[in-house]
Amino acid sequence: MNHETRLTGCGCCGMSRRRFLASGCAACAGAVGLMAAPRRTWAQASGKPRIRIVYSLHADVQPGPDWPNVGFDFRPVMERITNALLQACPEYEFLTAKANGEEQAQQILHEDASANIAGYIVYQLNCWNRVVHPIAATGKPVLYADFQYGGSGGFLVYAAGFLRQNTPNLGFVASSNLQDLIAAAKCFAPVIQSGAASEFAAAVARTRIAGTPMPGDLGCLPDPVEVLSIEEWKARIAECRILAVLDENARSGDPVMGIAVEYVPFKELNEAWKAADMDEARAIADRWQQNAARLENVPREVLDQSAAMYLAEKAVLQKHNANAITINCLGGFYGGHIHAYPCLGFHELNNQGLVGGCECDIRSAATMVAFTTLTKGRPGYISDPVMDTAKRQIIYAHCVASNKVFGPDGPTNPYEILTHSEDRQGAAVRSIVPAGYMSTSLEVSQENKEILFHQAKVVGNDSDDRACRTKICAEPVGDFEKLFTEWDRWGWHRVTFYGDLKEPVFALADALGWKVTEEA
Repeated sequence: MNHETRLTGCGCCGMSRRRFLASGCAACAGAVGLMAAPRRTWAQASGKPRIRIVYSLHADVQPGPDWPNVGFDFRPVMERITNALLQACPEYEFLTAKANGEEQAQQILHEDASANIAGYIVYQLNCWNRVVHPIAATGKPVLYADFQYGGSGGFLVYAAGFLRQNTPNLGFVASSNLQDLIAAAKCFAPVIQSGAASEFAAAVARTRIAGTPMPGDLGCLPDPVEVLSIEEWKARIAECRILAVLDENARSGDPVMGIAVEYVPFKELNEAWKAADMDEARAIADRWQQNAARLENVPREVLDQSAAMYLAEKAVLQKHNANAITINCLGGFYGGHIHAYPCLGFHELNNQGLVGGCECDIRSAATMVAFTTLTKGRPGYISDPVMDTAKRQIIYAHCVASNKVFGPDGPTNPYEILTHSEDRQGAAVRSIVPAGYMSTSLEVSQENKEILFHQAKVVGNDSDDRACRTKICAEPVGDFEKLFTEWDRWGWHRVTFYGDLKEPVFALADALGWKVTEEA
């Protein structure tokens, strides 16, 4: 890929030395202290330090389904980021490049061998392109940045891995505010001058922490949660069963937390969909349409077929005497094994105190079953979280969500019916959840006998068109920085429940002999 674009800033930085010294920023003060240090010859001998910006993405215009969405045009995004750095950091010469994986990243590094590059900015625009790894391995200072609702999954998993490996030359930024990127980019100067790339991660962390707001008011609205006793929970769990629709093979799975797991083939689900009573399906679709605050870009035929998929899910559950189903929805739909997204069916099941779980994620489905049972029906919400230091928020994003967050007998909240976001097909749900309540996010690990745990106060909803439809914005309780550390070990999904479940979660773990890992 062509990556020879070279950009350099103007001669005026927009901030006088007096304002620079008076700014009070610890990272800037450190930079001033290092200015007198001998210059390492990473930069051109007679020019500005060269910083290579590498945009990690599939293509300029996204060709297929992934975050942010099919057809997304990254060119204005890259232009905005590059121009912001040019204007704010005239002390550097910027060169830009694009890569979609390790091979192209290695090609860039090979060609950069004679270009005297002082450091790199790697911008994760799509989720899983492994571009940053070979660049971090150079030992040069690397600033790793997340494009919110675009690269967030890979960014969180990869950044946590770098933290676990204690990679000292890589600092990271997860912010919706470009000023936080610029503040971190200013950290290149002192490490280039000192030659101490090993100080870069710590310098960037100082700017990230300085730019993160202090905790807000974490007081929450009253929300008493009824829970089962441990003995009742164990009795109920022994009767639970998860159906996992992964491929065309039927088999038994390993139980999770005592919950039976049975694999069901796509064919069985698809046959149940074909056999669904379409008069009943149309009546369900009528109800969905009438109750939705908005229905957009979803043809009525698609809504009817989604209702038929709900009836198919319910029929398969009844046939196998199960109360939970999780489906390889993307693989099934794109592979032609199923012909309607299961999203609205999951929404309906979760509203009833049953479990519909995304992506054949058995661990998350088991988390939903365990704690929906414990809380007498409160639905779990599987999500792909996003971190935003500019707002001190974690945003839980997915295209399936209940609109009965307090349980089947509780009040409903508004919802919208939209297309599945990544491919703009099918029908999915945006649930507009109530703010002001405490939430508890969990994952269970049978192999480690461990429960991952954090809490956050729900503060609102984000209707950004990028990425998944439901986006619940919340302020975490505890150490915000610590919340970056577990994604490599646990993966991207979290399951969020309304309510303060700390006491019952710890009590259940104690009774089972499991441990709880608090990720914040």
